[in-house]
Amino acid sequence: MKNCFNGKKMMWLTLCTIIIAVLAAGCGSNSKNNAGSDTSDNKAANSEQAASNETRAVKHAMGETDIKGTPQRVVVLTNEGTEAVLALGVKPVGAVKSWTGSPWYDHIAADMEGVEVVGEESQPNMELIAGLQPDLIIANKMRHEEIYEQLKAIAPTVESETLRGAWKDNFKLYAEALGKTEEGNKLIAEFDARIEDFKAQAGDKLKETVSFVRFMGGKTRVYHTDTFSGIIASQIGLARNEMTLSTKETFADEITKERLPEADADRIFYFTYDTGDGKGSAQEQEWTNDPIWKGLSAVKAGHVYQVDDAIWNTAGGIKAANLMLDQLAEIYGIKLAK
Repeated sequence: MKNCFNGKKMMWLTLCTIIIAVLAAGCGSNSKNNAGSDTSDNKAANSEQAASNETRAVKHAMGETDIKGTPQRVVVLTNEGTEAVLALGVKPVGAVKSWTGSPWYDHIAADMEGVEVVGEESQPNMELIAGLQPDLIIANKMRHEEIYEQLKAIAPTVESETLRGAWKDNFKLYAEALGKTEEGNKLIAEFDARIEDFKAQAGDKLKETVSFVRFMGGKTRVYHTDTFSGIIASQIGLARNEMTLSTKETFADEITKERLPEADADRIFYFTYDTGDGKGSAQEQEWTNDPIWKGLSAVKAGHVYQVDDAIWNTAGGIKAANLMLDQLAEIYGIKLAK
């Protein structure tokens, strides 16, 4: 009887030992799995933390600036810079007023709701900029070289070299400063692909000469190759008229009415800069109603197009570049992917 009891006892002890061993193995396995998951999550978190704390040295027109992590409070002091940060998915806390508009160009107004105006591109308000406590200021040497020391005392400041037609170079610099180089390159590649699509569809229409005329308060200019519209025309491969090809000026020629025939081309695009005082519009009306203008071959052929000054010249950024391309495509009867 005693032996029987002892046998049963041993059997139960053995069974319990096996059960405990199995349970322990299961817990160990779960523990390892959880540990692996925790390690993976921790690595991702640590990677994000490292990226947010990483300091980059960004070279620009005024030297080199260290920028830590991903800027969250950006102030932009150029119109083309404002377009750049918006295209990169960043809403600035402050920006200079658009050259025309109240206070923003129509094509960016919705995206700029709530952004504080910090003066004008030619005269930013230092007190307002400082009050916004930015962690990055985007500026331009042509406009802001003299106040660079003041700006960088407020926050890390990056200045592009020039304006006019250099919007792509500036865009890439701003993307680097924002820690968005990859996104920036993608947007430029998409724009370039749309240009190639335009060229492929345009065919022989690219051989038609084009001219860009701008009316301003009290003066009229013909814009050449080193301008926003000129750079895009060159990339597309639009032929330029003899005036642009032979002039010593790469930016623009200011002309009298008597020189209007020099601005003639197969197609004339004209835009008017008016700040609200009516002077630009008055210049446009006077010149386009003049017999000399009406005698131009492009006018007689009905190949004169009034286009938006902000998009074709003044805004100068990537959003305007795409909109200009859209308008050109419509004029030339081309269908582009958005």
